Amino acid sequence: MPRVPSTSPATGLPTAAHFIHTADAHFVDNAGRSVILRGINLSGSNKAPDGAQSQVLEGFWEAGETGEESYVGRPLNLEDGSADVHLSRIKGWGYNVLRYVVTWEAIEHAGPGKYDYEFIDYTIRVLRKCKEYGFRVYMDPHQDIWSRFSGGSGAPYWTLPACGINPRNFTATQAAILHSEYPTPSEASPEDLPAMLWSTNYGRLASQTLFTLFFAGREFAPNCIIDGQNIQDYLQSHFIAAFAQLADRIQDAGDLLDECIIGWDSLNEPYEGFCGYPDLNAVPEKQTSTLKKGTFPTPAQSLRLGMGQAQTVDNWKFGSMGPKRDGAVTIDPMGRKMWMEPEEEPKGVHPKWGWRRDPRWRLGECIWAQHGVWDIESGAVLIPDYFRYRADGQEVLFIDDFWRPHWQAFGMRMRQSHPEAILFVAPPVFVPPPEIGEDYLKGRCCYSTHYYDGLTLVTRHWNWFNADALGLLRGKYSSTLPAVKIGERAIRKSLQEQLGYLKDDAKILGAYPTIIGEIGIPYDMDGKKAYGWTDGGKHKGDYSSQQKAFDASMNAADGPNALNYTIWAYCTDNSHAWGDGWNMEDLSVWSPDDLRPTTRYRIHSSDKSTAGLLKSHTTSGSSNLSLSTIAPENPTDDETVVPKRSPSHAFSDWDSPFDFLTDGTRAVKAFCRPYPTAVVGIPADIQFDISKAQFKLTVRVRPEDAPKRERLGLPPATSPIFDEAELPTEIYVPLVHYASDKTLSQHQHGNTQATSFGTHSVADSHTSKSIDSLAGSTSTLHPDPLGLFSKDPDLLSLSVDVSEGRYTLEGQTLKWWYPVPSSGPAREYTITIRRSGGVIKTADLPSRTRSLWAKVGSCLSGCCTIM
Repeated sequence: MPRVPSTSPATGLPTAAHFIHTADAHFVDNAGRSVILRGINLSGSNKAPDGAQSQVLEGFWEAGETGEESYVGRPLNLEDGSADVHLSRIKGWGYNVLRYVVTWEAIEHAGPGKYDYEFIDYTIRVLRKCKEYGFRVYMDPHQDIWSRFSGGSGAPYWTLPACGINPRNFTATQAAILHSEYPTPSEASPEDLPAMLWSTNYGRLASQTLFTLFFAGREFAPNCIIDGQNIQDYLQSHFIAAFAQLADRIQDAGDLLDECIIGWDSLNEPYEGFCGYPDLNAVPEKQTSTLKKGTFPTPAQSLRLGMGQAQTVDNWKFGSMGPKRDGAVTIDPMGRKMWMEPEEEPKGVHPKWGWRRDPRWRLGECIWAQHGVWDIESGAVLIPDYFRYRADGQEVLFIDDFWRPHWQAFGMRMRQSHPEAILFVAPPVFVPPPEIGEDYLKGRCCYSTHYYDGLTLVTRHWNWFNADALGLLRGKYSSTLPAVKIGERAIRKSLQEQLGYLKDDAKILGAYPTIIGEIGIPYDMDGKKAYGWTDGGKHKGDYSSQQKAFDASMNAADGPNALNYTIWAYCTDNSHAWGDGWNMEDLSVWSPDDLRPTTRYRIHSSDKSTAGLLKSHTTSGSSNLSLSTIAPENPTDDETVVPKRSPSHAFSDWDSPFDFLTDGTRAVKAFCRPYPTAVVGIPADIQFDISKAQFKLTVRVRPEDAPKRERLGLPPATSPIFDEAELPTEIYVPLVHYASDKTLSQHQHGNTQATSFGTHSVADSHTSKSIDSLAGSTSTLHPDPLGLFSKDPDLLSLSVDVSEGRYTLEGQTLKWWYPVPSSGPAREYTITIRRSGGVIKTADLPSRTRSLWAKVGSCLSGCCTIM
């Protein structure tokens, strides 16, 4: 029997050629081939409006209080040609899917029920541009720590006063750590925010309260009534209605659903709040979202701080061996409270936002005290296990009691606008999904989970040891010691096993695929060594540690896991100074600060005073040029290395596709890797050794895996081989690893004459019209002046071994045909791909270190001494 039906399980309608099925634990194209979706999050920049990165305090509160901010321009500028440059780069890396980040605030920042249709229409234009490049997209309703006004991203400002909260006192009460106010508003030094400190907000009062109200307000805060609704219903109905506006508008656009947008993720990284806390006098041992770093109040201490009462709390530091208590710190809010004062709402009506609050909800007083949880005067917790039990006496199961009903309500509303939507199931981090009935899933589902190497993320260092964090959480070990992994081989094996645990979680839902919605590594490792900020700048451009860390994570998704994933992230405005522009996170795989300079520097004896590289105030002299003079130790001096180069809006800045795909990247060898995009059969094993540029794919083929060309709208096959599959397995083979000598020579010597790669701007470029092999649809014309998407077989230089069948090469795509058994057991075939002529050496790559130091060194030889 065929692996995929001819009609949709969700609607009963015939499936189009572009249709992507979710069956047999895989994405499957309409012809019956297994599809692997790999791509990137577009974009981390979408967490804040353009020009309002998290370190910026000026205008921060005013923008929220007026509701006048706009997210138009996030994630791409559609007016200057740069969108084509960015999307071409991402497509050239072999990615076929985008997780498209949208926040609730971006849609409904102007007030309850007031939607930003200009932003929605802009988003549709960006999505159409993504469609031009053949990307599949799933939409991500993104949040972190509830809102950027509570230290994260997501919800609009007005939701905070709706919950009776005054966010201007978050810093004073440490109800939340705000990047722009760190450590205090009056002496803000946002560049000093420690790595991952933002995540400690999950253990602070603002986040604990807001998520409890959103998911379980009816259960735990029955007196919190606003506009006649419990706060839970008020918040959830506005959230769902806002994204429904976006979904409706996308449906009305008429050309995006299914062919481009395949589905909707659920609320990003939802948090339990207080739900399930066994004792408010202690931090729950199983609370997986709370990092022990910096001040660490207990829930009871947080309640008192929220009412302006001074508290002495534990302080923690996080070293290479994990968290360690580092004394105690007294936090004194000086009487300032997290709770909004009654005068903010005369007669119970908010003068700006217009809602009416029920008189039983008293402003200026902690809502949990109002519900009898604790006593404000004495500070005593009266019901320590208040959040452990439901009103009926049953113990709280957050995922079943509160998360699943919200997921169902959101998913069903998205299906009204997008009937064929694949619903992505994203429970809290590392929490297995609950059972969800087929009356909701309808055969169109994907388990969506996240994974980061936590030790590397927090320590900003690639360590010689690691731990099976997920195994510890899942009770695999009786003690911590067996979970410790020593050495790179053991670490890589452990990471792959952990992703295997997550993949197995999908079985709870049924035979559905798994996607790792976020996975990535920090680039600002070791004091930003790779940016030249340490050791006199001698490590500038050296991303070897990042490459090892990223390769370990990407390898974890390969092997028998053969996982789908979307890397976090691609940020067009990343910088060495501020990272991704959000809480000092720096995970973007590309940065304009890593673009190579366009100028070739020549230093003559007459240039000895400044060497053509230094600021005008640099001391002159023939022998005083030192490493510290050339390399910056802090971001303000970064322009002393090379003149700043703005992100280009024209393809003419690059000499060749190799130049284009590597420029501005960080550890590109690790994240740009070969993988099968469409497989006849099942991808049984994926192996890639970046040190050898050796790729090996094993496929398992059953009789029912025979693909049908006509299901993709293609003419009948003409192969004379009777048992050969009608369609090939297709493998992305990256230029980054397998470029031919011809292609490399275009990069190394530059294109001074017209070549097949061209040197055009977007305006005068030729275009490409390519087949989207995953779905059989044809993408729209888009600029391709560098020949990234050409079928030129000379683009790569390969040595290929197959156990069975034949293959052809078209640009960066290898097509492999082999027999499908007509009956009997499954067969296994393998293909191994190497680069003819050996691995592309580091010296052959566009090295930022070499582009500076080699040129400076050779030019200054005999002129001065570098000390």
